[in-house]
Amino acid sequence: MTNTLRYTMMDSPIGPLLLASTAEGLCFIEFGEEPDSLPSLQRWSKKHFLGMPITRDDESNGQVKQQLQEYFAGERETFDLPYVLHGTPFQKAVWTELSRIPYGETRSYKDIALAIGASKAVRAIGGANNRNPIPVIIPCHRVIGSNGALVGYGGGLSIKEHLLALEKVLLTLPYPSNQATR
Repeated sequence: MTNTLRYTMMDSPIGPLLLASTAEGLCFIEFGEEPDSLPSLQRWSKKHFLGMPITRDDESNGQVKQQLQEYFAGERETFDLPYVLHGTPFQKAVWTELSRIPYGETRSYKDIALAIGASKAVRAIGGANNRNPIPVIIPCHRVIGSNGALVGYGGGLSIKEHLLALEKVLLTLPYPSNQATR
């Protein structure tokens, strides 16, 4: 996989997913059919890899597919995958904190801000959450509003609701979701 960004498509209960990896590991997941998600991968690759060649390779992301299938089947609560994150130091700090949210639990944007020592950066936390390049694996769906409301998700609130229901979180949320987007 050296010097090539390899991707594949995967069917899932939340719809099609595009999975992309380099030799270092998983680096990008996008929601949607290939014609819709491939341009996002191309833009992201141009920004982070200066136009590294992109090729479809359905074998290269087998471990990612397997672990995601186990997660969607309710058989896996954590992921054990090599991945590489490309972002600012602040974004990486947020994503690292997101990865610490246990399966079946949620945190507010304010909780994340306090955990990384940036108590006044709640909006910036939302922005970093929005730019998470590997959703589901880095569980940005576990971040909710401080009032318990489901707010914004890159794949749409219906996907966020599905993931939180899979993790049995929706039973514990005090308020119904709203239609706000990030």
